[in-house]
Amino acid sequence: MIDSAVAATLFGPEDLRVVEHPLGPLAPGMVRVRFGAGGICGSDLHYFRHARTGDFVVTSPLVLGHEVAGEIVEISADAPGLAVGDRVAVNPSRWCGQCARCAEGRANLCENIYFMGSASKTPHMQGGFASVFDATPAQCVKVPPDVTYQAAALAEPLAVSLHAVARAGDIAGRNVVMFGAGPIGLLTMLAARLKGCGELTVVDIAEAPLAFASKLGANRTIDLSGGDEELKTLASDKAIDVAFEISGTAAGLAAAIASVRRGGTVVQVGNLPGGQIPVAANAVMAKEIDLKGTFRFGAEFNQAVDLIVGGDIDVLKLVTAERPLASAHDAFWLAADRSQSVKVVLTAD
Repeated sequence: MIDSAVAATLFGPEDLRVVEHPLGPLAPGMVRVRFGAGGICGSDLHYFRHARTGDFVVTSPLVLGHEVAGEIVEISADAPGLAVGDRVAVNPSRWCGQCARCAEGRANLCENIYFMGSASKTPHMQGGFASVFDATPAQCVKVPPDVTYQAAALAEPLAVSLHAVARAGDIAGRNVVMFGAGPIGLLTMLAARLKGCGELTVVDIAEAPLAFASKLGANRTIDLSGGDEELKTLASDKAIDVAFEISGTAAGLAAAIASVRRGGTVVQVGNLPGGQIPVAANAVMAKEIDLKGTFRFGAEFNQAVDLIVGGDIDVLKLVTAERPLASAHDAFWLAADRSQSVKVVLTAD
């Protein structure tokens, strides 16, 4: 029996340590998973730098990580379709399945949700950046042996992007602009392409991620570090039907609202700073913009796994570095440097 695990644990801002945690007996109805790989997400970086992301504040030691995959090493009670030795992508969401939101098919808005590596609940739900961690059978989606743990782990951010695109409605043939060329922005770009969007523009303030966006198929990129004249020209020359705000900044939201055409759609994907921020609400009203939020994902997780397994979206194109779990602290600093990294993935030691 495995009686302990080492885990990347956050104790405070920039205080991330790989420490040993005891493991009790596996609870009935649970499965135990050996870590294979995990992607460092933007929200992980917010926790790392500030011990909070948005309105979620870390109040006790938190094991980070929600983009994870691994191998089942133990099963307690029934786990239909699963067996010891199976490789699985792990859905970080534990939905109650009973509340009003779950009943209406919007499990991502579950009123009783627990989410791995998140401070949204107290006590916090621990994450998957651990050599061994526990999950429910419903969280585990099998992948074939020829799918790497690294690819399977990125089903989670792909699911976020698929849900964001679904929130925009039918985007076939529509001109799309995306503010933010981080991993979620790039995956949202790929998801929009899959849905047949028209001309696609990616906007950022950093040269390196914009170059990556071009490499992955953006029709146009705009660097706002030198001003917004090119963006204004784009908005005046072309009808921008849909804008995805993925940077998680008030400036990004303002630019999205300003750029989209009358009657267009803005989808807020990025996690904005906690508290209140100024919003150009008059423009939302006068242009009759559909301003939509998007939060995590529901059934899109299984869709993301299918797309990865089927080769429809190559998530590994985003991976710029891999580091062992034991070097998590250094890996987080690397992931925070946008001039060097797009997606950093932790691997088993």
